[in-house]
Amino acid sequence: MSIKVENLSKYYGQQAAVNNISFEINTGEIVGFLGPNGAGKSTTMKMITTYLTPNNGKIFVNNVDTETNSMEVRRKIGYLPEQNPLYLDMNVLDYLEYAAELESVPKADIPKAIKKMVDVCGLGEVQHKDIGELSKGFRQRVGLAQAMIHDPEVLILDEPTSGLDPNQIIEIRNLIKKLGKEKTLVLSTHIMQEVEATCDRVLIINKGEIVADGSPDTLQSKFKGQLDITLILKKDSTDKALILKAVSSIKNIDKARILKEDENSIHFSLTGLKGSDVREDIFKKIVSMNMVMLGLHQEETSLEDIFRQLTKN
Repeated sequence: MSIKVENLSKYYGQQAAVNNISFEINTGEIVGFLGPNGAGKSTTMKMITTYLTPNNGKIFVNNVDTETNSMEVRRKIGYLPEQNPLYLDMNVLDYLEYAAELESVPKADIPKAIKKMVDVCGLGEVQHKDIGELSKGFRQRVGLAQAMIHDPEVLILDEPTSGLDPNQIIEIRNLIKKLGKEKTLVLSTHIMQEVEATCDRVLIINKGEIVADGSPDTLQSKFKGQLDITLILKKDSTDKALILKAVSSIKNIDKARILKEDENSIHFSLTGLKGSDVREDIFKKIVSMNMVMLGLHQEETSLEDIFRQLTKN
């Protein structure tokens, strides 16, 4: 077990930023830690990394108690906070050497550690440049390199793609997936596509409490509501009233209406009940009526839909 959180709480005055949460993260998992602004994500990450002290509860990182042995925990964790801790007037290699010394990497091992981070994080072309000259994407890579310079067992990344353009996001996303094969990784982000593309598991926190925990597929199955189905039929073979009556009679179809029509086709919008898949029944019904189907699409509930559903209040 890489991370174990038991009944964790953090208060600012009378306000509970984190309210009695518990969870465990296994070795080798990439976990997306999601929540709206002010939900308690960063506070939880700062407590795991020992930057903040909990008011109540316990945290263990690889069986080490963060309260009684915080220095040992820090050796096991690599942390990239939302505000990337860079010295812009230092060049990349000097900064990584400085970070390695701070993390107590043995002096003889520092050159090898720096070379490995330059290779892993794709910093070869900028390694001799000052950090202030780098693009946001390369600065994030430098931040990741400093978080990993001491080869930690656990990585905590708070909004690692914040402010990046789409190409830079893909680059960092691919790097995170690569790192996740070797380390336990906790990733905080607001980008749902990033979570779906990289994470094995999702934790959603709202108002300081964990409101969902599971794989993206499991959450989509558990929290999905009505299904949105689009049926497209060839216009010259279609009796609209007859079609509406026919598809409405199919088991698990709740509603049916005409969405739009043009010269060649009519689009129907159907609503299916939770947990059903009615595409086969629709297909059989249309074929039995000798009508020409041009399209049939069932929209699955997205992780973004689930996030909004769980955090809207």
